[in-house]
Amino acid sequence: MSDTIPPNARKWAMLCHLTALVGLIGNGIGFLLGPLIVWLIKKDEHSFIDEQGKEAVNFQITMLAAAVVSGLLILVLIGVVLLILVGLAMVIFPIIGAIRANEGKHYRYPFSFRLIE
Repeated sequence: MSDTIPPNARKWAMLCHLTALVGLIGNGIGFLLGPLIVWLIKKDEHSFIDEQGKEAVNFQITMLAAAVVSGLLILVLIGVVLLILVGLAMVIFPIIGAIRANEGKHYRYPFSFRLIE
């Protein structure tokens, strides 16, 4: 399967996933802006970049919503545990997505709203 997807497309698809991690370390909202910017700039170059970029952006939007809900649930104490789980998901799943994209495999995030089709 990876033979049909050019290395350059695999690289940019991988970066759609990895820029979310850079954004977590950076300014706080970069986890969403990083994948969004890469996807918007590169989506027309190859369908694989478009597909994986949408996946990454949709997942980050889902994680933003989950973090907001978890933050509100801190008032009833369960939010602390949920915020930890959301944080772990925001680190682990983009790494898996980046590895799969680099291999030329189509990756779909679990628990992700498909807002951008």
